[in-house]
Amino acid sequence: MKNSTKTKKILFIGGDLRQIRAINEASRLGNQVYALGFSGDFKQKLCEDIRVIDDFSESDDTYHAVVLPLPYTTDGKYLNTPLTNEKITLTDVFENISPQSKILAGKCDAKIKTMAETYEIGLVDYSCREELAMLNAVPTAEGAIQIAMEETPFTLHGSRCLVVGCGRIGKILAKMLCGIGARVTVSARKNRDLAYGHAMGFETVSNSKLAAIVKDVDVIFNTVPSLILDFDLLSKISKKTLIIDLASKPGGVDFDEARRRGIKVIWALSLPGKVAPDTAGDIICSTIFNILEEMEMNG
Repeated sequence: MKNSTKTKKILFIGGDLRQIRAINEASRLGNQVYALGFSGDFKQKLCEDIRVIDDFSESDDTYHAVVLPLPYTTDGKYLNTPLTNEKITLTDVFENISPQSKILAGKCDAKIKTMAETYEIGLVDYSCREELAMLNAVPTAEGAIQIAMEETPFTLHGSRCLVVGCGRIGKILAKMLCGIGARVTVSARKNRDLAYGHAMGFETVSNSKLAAIVKDVDVIFNTVPSLILDFDLLSKISKKTLIIDLASKPGGVDFDEARRRGIKVIWALSLPGKVAPDTAGDIICSTIFNILEEMEMNG
């Protein structure tokens, strides 16, 4: 991973094992790193050069960056700090850092954007970065295949797999499935994505024509974050078919209807942090420093 020519002073607040990896990597690169929102055994996972603080009274107020988790909140009230029992609010953050600092957060919503404007502090949503999304597609695809292997009584080799959506995750997942011998069909809405699938050697089908093939599929992987597997399509899917939904909220499956029909659906959210936290943490750290370097270059 490349680093800026200048040492950065960074405060990381909260997050899961991905964030611990990112914090340690930022320190290893020679930066001045602070960490808040970690307690007990999780403190011990942080490198000794990192200054671990228990509250903002132990902190300075000016940093090159204050890095919040991905997502920055899970309940809309407190920061996402699963590795401590301490509660930290957004107000705590904004009231205790200087306007000269920049906040980097994952999955920014209207609340944090409004607070950033109110306190006149720069805000960047690092989860929107293309490099993070692209690199995270790899552990997501691996995690999806792991789930499919654990949840089916047959090998994926020779099985009939449908990948709904031909975006970042769909492309990588389809390639991996082909690599282990699955019979893969990729569906998409746009002709350019169907053309890509065809060029890569996959069977392809338009999303509008899924009804003609879903009855013969063993595993369906959905990557589209809008309702695709609706009442009509679910009525044509076998109870033996496993559906793995990789899409962010609201997902792409009518979960209630699937449950009523006895079709097993696994909504596998945030797989990178669950199946490969070290890799996911390295990706977060790399993305953060890309952002900081771009800010430095742009003045």
